[in-house]
Amino acid sequence: MNSRVKLFGHPLHPMLIVYPLGLLSVAVIFDLIFMGTKNTTFPIVSYWMITAGLIGGLLAALVGFTEWLAIPNDSRAKTIGLYHRLGNLVIVLLFAGSWWLRTGDPNHVPSTVAFTLSLLGFGLALVTGWLGGELVYRLGVGVDHGANVNAPNSLTDKEASTNTGGGTPKHAGRTTTR
Repeated sequence: MNSRVKLFGHPLHPMLIVYPLGLLSVAVIFDLIFMGTKNTTFPIVSYWMITAGLIGGLLAALVGFTEWLAIPNDSRAKTIGLYHRLGNLVIVLLFAGSWWLRTGDPNHVPSTVAFTLSLLGFGLALVTGWLGGELVYRLGVGVDHGANVNAPNSLTDKEASTNTGGGTPKHAGRTTTR
């Protein structure tokens, strides 16, 4: 299933998710470092990483929702995509709660509840990331039709199934049914 929202020939959603995923994950790591060192620079940086991660997460969610709408109804991919989407919404809400609880402290030091919310969001991100991988690598969502190891550059107007040399790929023409 070809992606609907692209930038320079590549699906935009996977490009966008790396930022919130990285920012929110490292915020948890910085909170752990703060707990070990008591250096108040870490929770300040963590707070702003969560801020940027939430903004990036909302942008990725908007594009992801657009992609999800294009998945055929009554398919396994639609169901997995729904779980992926709802899980990511919960992650954003957990980190938003953590962010909000930190705003009253001038150094943005997380309370136990704020840290727990972030930690839960971090753990859930592992699950929803796996679900996203299932959508792409197992179910082919967002993958160009005819993608192969000899496909032309995505900046050209040629279809991915166009062979640019090197012989016929081993998987060319292979179909599977499930």
